[in-house]
Amino acid sequence: MDALSDVLKSVRLEGAVFISATFTEPWCIWSQFGSPVVLDKLARYEHAFYFHFVVEGACQVRVLDGGEVISAAAGDFILFAHDERHVVGSDVRLLPVESASLEDANVSDGVLELRHGGGGKVARFVCGYIGCSRSLNRALFDALPRVMRIPVGDGPTAALLGDLLRIAVRESARRGPGSESILAKLTELVFVEALRGYVAALPAQSKGWLAALRDPHVGRALALLHGDPGRPWSLDELARDVALSKSALAQRFASLVGVSPMRYLHRWRLTLAARELRDGAGPIVRIAAASGYESEAAFNRAFRREFGMPPATWRKTATAGAIEGRVDAS
Repeated sequence: MDALSDVLKSVRLEGAVFISATFTEPWCIWSQFGSPVVLDKLARYEHAFYFHFVVEGACQVRVLDGGEVISAAAGDFILFAHDERHVVGSDVRLLPVESASLEDANVSDGVLELRHGGGGKVARFVCGYIGCSRSLNRALFDALPRVMRIPVGDGPTAALLGDLLRIAVRESARRGPGSESILAKLTELVFVEALRGYVAALPAQSKGWLAALRDPHVGRALALLHGDPGRPWSLDELARDVALSKSALAQRFASLVGVSPMRYLHRWRLTLAARELRDGAGPIVRIAAASGYESEAAFNRAFRREFGMPPATWRKTATAGAIEGRVDAS
């Protein structure tokens, strides 16, 4: 089982909005993605990612509140884990101006377009917003820094990503029959490709859930737990299957992931239960049993601790598409 794909099935990436932006040197703008139009489109999702993909040219990006200057060039994917106010420009030392918001973008040939600058060297971007359910895997989201530069490069992967995003821009503007489904699938492809690039570029000493996927032992343990979450796993059995001692696996897993293997399995089972409550109509008592709980009452208590509300309330709220992100990120 591919643990990353398994998690992305749960968080259900969709609700994307895309625009095409062209800037000419010199230029420098304040940018923040959370315009009323975007927030309205993503209202039913409890979290959103934001990104710039550099199609042509180059730029600098700096997140406010002490963020470092990040230089990006064609083929780079800049992903924001939160709606961070930031400066982006040909030179971030220039006096920035307020960026045109999504409401001010023009529609040309079915494409949402934003243009700005002094008429010099051109930089082109595709910018987007990705809605998701953050609480269904906090380990993934907590592993992401405030802003990431993911160097996709200029090879086949960059060309594929650029093509996907250009299709997404047109679908966002067109909004015809089937557009929502197409955007959902394009969003997942783009996001997965970006995360794969990020994992591949992580320094050897990195920690967090994404770094754990790359570790030969912890990554194997995660794959086993995701592949058969209903199995009555013990730490001894898991350690034997990944060819480590019990103490070595416990230490290595906790160091990278932040929790013990059995605690992670407990949370993942509850995540699967939440997904079943959201997507299915089965009785809660059956979901509780499938999650390893001997009684519905014990399941209710564990679920409330993890998600901040009882299962019945979660189902009602999630089905209505209006989960409001009341879950503590810690």
